[in-house]
Amino acid sequence: MLVSVLAVVSGLALADPQASQGPAPAPTPVPAPPAAEATAAAPATPPVQQGVISYPPSFFADVGPSTALEMVQRLPGFSFDRGAAVRGLSGSGGNVLIDGEPPVSKNDSLEEILRRIPVSSVQRIDVVRGSAPGIDMQGRTVIANVIRKSSSGVKGAFVWTMWPIGDGRFFYGPRAEMQLRQGQRLIELSFVLGKGPNDTAGDGDRIRVDANGNTLIRSNIDFDAQGARRWLVGAFETPFAGGRLRLNAAYIGGEADSEYYDDILFPSVYREYQYFSEDRAQSEMGLRWNRRAGANQVDVVAFQQWNKTDNYSRFDSPTLSRLFLNTKDISETVSRVNLRRTVSPSLNLEAGVEGALNTLDSATSLKINTTVIPLPAANVRVEEKRGEVFGLAAWRVSPKLALEFGVRQEASTVTSTGDVELEKSLAFTKPRLTATWAPIDDLQVRGRIEREVTQLNFDDFVANNSVTQTGAVVAGNPDLSPMQAWVAELAVERRFLKQGVAIVTVRRWELKDVIDRAPVYLGNLVADAPANIGDGWRNEIQFSLSAPLDRLGLKQATLKAQVSLRETEVTDPTTGDPRPISSLLTFGAPPPISAVRETEWELHYTQDLPKLKSTWGFDIIGPYIDHYYRLSEIETQKSEISILIFGEWKARPDISLRVELQSLAKDTARVRDVWSGPRNTAPLQYRDFRNLQYDGAIQFRLRKTFG
Repeated sequence: MLVSVLAVVSGLALADPQASQGPAPAPTPVPAPPAAEATAAAPATPPVQQGVISYPPSFFADVGPSTALEMVQRLPGFSFDRGAAVRGLSGSGGNVLIDGEPPVSKNDSLEEILRRIPVSSVQRIDVVRGSAPGIDMQGRTVIANVIRKSSSGVKGAFVWTMWPIGDGRFFYGPRAEMQLRQGQRLIELSFVLGKGPNDTAGDGDRIRVDANGNTLIRSNIDFDAQGARRWLVGAFETPFAGGRLRLNAAYIGGEADSEYYDDILFPSVYREYQYFSEDRAQSEMGLRWNRRAGANQVDVVAFQQWNKTDNYSRFDSPTLSRLFLNTKDISETVSRVNLRRTVSPSLNLEAGVEGALNTLDSATSLKINTTVIPLPAANVRVEEKRGEVFGLAAWRVSPKLALEFGVRQEASTVTSTGDVELEKSLAFTKPRLTATWAPIDDLQVRGRIEREVTQLNFDDFVANNSVTQTGAVVAGNPDLSPMQAWVAELAVERRFLKQGVAIVTVRRWELKDVIDRAPVYLGNLVADAPANIGDGWRNEIQFSLSAPLDRLGLKQATLKAQVSLRETEVTDPTTGDPRPISSLLTFGAPPPISAVRETEWELHYTQDLPKLKSTWGFDIIGPYIDHYYRLSEIETQKSEISILIFGEWKARPDISLRVELQSLAKDTARVRDVWSGPRNTAPLQYRDFRNLQYDGAIQFRLRKTFG
């Protein structure tokens, strides 16, 4: 079917007499800087045109970045977002485009793709604020567009990384990547192999007290976790059928495992042991073909992925044993066709259609001691057929005002067989309106009103392994409806001191069919499962700052900071009282909401030392708290402040050494409030406190570039 669609669209494009002129370049909303600019001094103020700010390589010259990712991370007032893990292509991309297009990949993340683009291949980076002709904003109000050079040659890099860990472990990993461009053809290859630590694990102590504060258990914990990966990625671009064709493929394998020893010291001496492992094998193939003919452009995208995951989780104590096993096979097939037309320099139209088929096959088992425990939705096959049509109009009313209006109509059918037999059809209309107003050159106001609809998370359809750790069964539930929200957003951006940016953003969500945890009764067994628990709301205010510090005497130093304050409310299905939404909430529509933490902040300081051919700085991630509400338990996870200090030295233009002191002062705590039954009727049974200290790590990264 996908091949047929491509052939039909190719034939239509070939019939256009203007198509014989060859492939058109990727959309570029502002003229490319002159070639001489690449070696000129960094401009005091990057060029701005109709909400687009262009940053040529000269802007980053003193920094000496090695990859496009490092350039993106240095953009003033821009916060990199790698995207959301959702099904389909709508909303899955992050906030960075490459040559005007989002990557056709899922498991091969946007962060990894940008890391593979050497700085010598970048012509410039455009930051698009509001909208720009020929640019798909991916449902966002600010996006970056990395525009690559078309010069021929071979470029690449070899990277060797080592992690000595404070607890005595040692990890390492090589990485190699290559780009070969010959005229209009491009070949990309990348290979990654290695292991790394998990800084949420560590050593510490645990204490359990009853409702009156009397000690029930006191113990010492030894907790180690790590992961490994094996990646092989390739891509090929070439002129095809009067347009440009890109094919990409990836195999991403890896595993994660952890061991948890809990030595009980009181009231008696014994040991509890937990082990968890996850083996994952992912493969994907993507295709993008686009062609421009005069004022029209057509894009055809096809994507296929296969994921297989095996989970093994075990808990042992002198009197109790739990064993949880789960195998999931997931596949996804997606095709998409976009048609874009430039009606005038101030008006652009876009329309498209997307179809997707997703399947999940899952088998789950739980054994407590020698008894097999039945779980709801333990063995299921879920199939989702989803289609979407959409239209978009972007109108630049004046040099100071731009409007964008779009609407998407989504329809899907979800069927489940096995332990749960059901079929349901869903349909949603998703309008969107954005406005961008720039009353003066250094001030911009952006507004957005949109209806967002989440995607159903396949992980919610099956039980998870938390029962082996806590004894609380979290079952699966295929009978879910997507969560919907009307969201209003207002952002004010002010630029100052040539390179400084301050942004204040306010958002409000009116939520419907919130997905959280609710009780499920299975005879004598009471479990938690994902469920639609009613309506709710979410407020957020976010402050972002990027400021040069030259006036404070810190030459070539930059401070980037971001603070997010949130509040949420939903009705607890157990108690009937208002409470915050559990932190597991995710949104599939951009911008992705990865958590509902009340407070998050981060601070990034970077200073360039050109005479020493060096850069140094630090990253500070503030503490945060996650809450998980269940039938007979409230779990609170706290992560204390995390500090990273780095320094990078360029021994030669093609050789750099980076040293990082990672996860300094990293403390993680977990508090479990457990009731003897439902929280609304039963008394509090105990409180369990766990505090872990990660010993930190030193990372050495040696990079050799060529070309």
